[in-house]
Amino acid sequence: MSKSVRNLVLVLGDQLNADSSAFDGFDPVCDAVWMAEVREESEHVWSSQPRTALFLAAMRHFRDERRAAGYALHYMELGQPANTGTLAGELARAVAELRPARLVMTEPGDWRVWRALEESAEGLGLVLEVRPDRHFFASLEEFRIHALGRKQLRLEYFYRELRRRHRVLLDSSGGPEGGEWNYDQDNREGFPKAGPGILPAPAAFPPDETTREVLALVARTLAGHPGRLEAFDWPVTAADAHRALVDFIEHRLPFFGRHQDAMWSGEPWLYHSRLAAALNLKLLDPRDVVSAAEAAYRAGCAPLASVEGFIRQILGWREYIRGVYWLRMPEYAEVNALGAHGALPGFYWTGDTEMACLREAIGQTLALGYAHHIQRLMVTGLYTLMLGVEPKRVHEWYLAVYVDAVEWVELPNVIGMSQHADGGFLASKPYVATGKYIQRMSNHCAGCRFDPAKAAGEDACPFTTLYWDFLERHEARLAANPRMALQVKNLARLDAGARQAIRERAASIRANDGSPPRLPEGTRQTSFFT
Repeated sequence: MSKSVRNLVLVLGDQLNADSSAFDGFDPVCDAVWMAEVREESEHVWSSQPRTALFLAAMRHFRDERRAAGYALHYMELGQPANTGTLAGELARAVAELRPARLVMTEPGDWRVWRALEESAEGLGLVLEVRPDRHFFASLEEFRIHALGRKQLRLEYFYRELRRRHRVLLDSSGGPEGGEWNYDQDNREGFPKAGPGILPAPAAFPPDETTREVLALVARTLAGHPGRLEAFDWPVTAADAHRALVDFIEHRLPFFGRHQDAMWSGEPWLYHSRLAAALNLKLLDPRDVVSAAEAAYRAGCAPLASVEGFIRQILGWREYIRGVYWLRMPEYAEVNALGAHGALPGFYWTGDTEMACLREAIGQTLALGYAHHIQRLMVTGLYTLMLGVEPKRVHEWYLAVYVDAVEWVELPNVIGMSQHADGGFLASKPYVATGKYIQRMSNHCAGCRFDPAKAAGEDACPFTTLYWDFLERHEARLAANPRMALQVKNLARLDAGARQAIRERAASIRANDGSPPRLPEGTRQTSFFT
């Protein structure tokens, strides 16, 4: 029988930082590390092949690095015959073999996983010590204190609090650099009609031997899962993640802010950072990211509006969303303030739709495991919100298809921000718009058979139809929201005939799996990504 260990340190797939609190006091002589790849984590939602591959590739590289550093690390691979397929099963196996006196881990990023491991430890008769996650600027307790006594939470107040506490983008007097806390009004431009021009290609990360083994495993064992692996090109080590950060700061940050909301067909990356997955797997420290962005501003290499807008995503929104998740779970996953109970359209798993913007965003998502925040909020999320899809089904899709999806960040973004299912706790208004918004921020409408100016008729843009239908269905609720007053007033201008035509068109869309009736086969548009 093997010698028992003092502490068995549990490391999950989104905890791949060597300076994690779970390693505090780690003694290679008497402690050990446990990691496991299990089907459960790819099947509790229909996890896409790119998402699973990224997690497994990053986990295996971290395993190898820790072993090279002298750590005793016990690792179960997905393809091993003895794999039970669950975290609980694999933990029980490790405990039986290693006989640890105690289990140690850092706070997980998923309520389901945290509770499952707590129950497993209790069933095994072991103490589970859960340590604070130092990866974040704010602890969960600090957010709870911030939220105490507030009926509503708003990002701006928490963001300013963190800027002051961590002295980020402050001037010599302690006020906000440039005199304003928020430069969002400067960061909403689309591209000219000619397009974005020549864009800087992000740094490439061709799969090494370890990653290629993972890609082959995922293709073989999860062949029925959505997404494709041919274009897999993500940083899977801390060194690669740092190189991705340097590349973004030097080549795309200067133009990020101005065009962060823009979209363009065939251009998935534009000026975005591609760093969310590395941050969420803990391959990259957010302090390094924020410091690098601020240093670029101080050196005159990037304008204040771009830098502030980017830092707000990291220091502001990312921290705020995490606080909301842990403050409101597990009930938050079930909220449905708008009473939406529709099914998720089948084309969300294939990209097979005549709506050019959705075809582009979903096709890109399936090919790359990526779409930027406006594609998620104002294309895929906007459509399900106005269509009336059950929020939990929308959440499960986002968690399944995006490589950066860890539940603490994905669920509140979808439930609260995108689907307004919490009734306004997270965001003060539902983000709804007609197809004209997409027309203004992209070139998608130019290649689409639907007219964003029309709300009814065969060639009416489904976004525009569903926008007016959404306002009418929720008119009483929205009339009480000051930020929706103008939109509700515009609804009042529609006569009874126009309203009826919109209702009928919306009903036909819902009856057709959430999509308008198709044109004959030979007239369909194709996508860059299909």
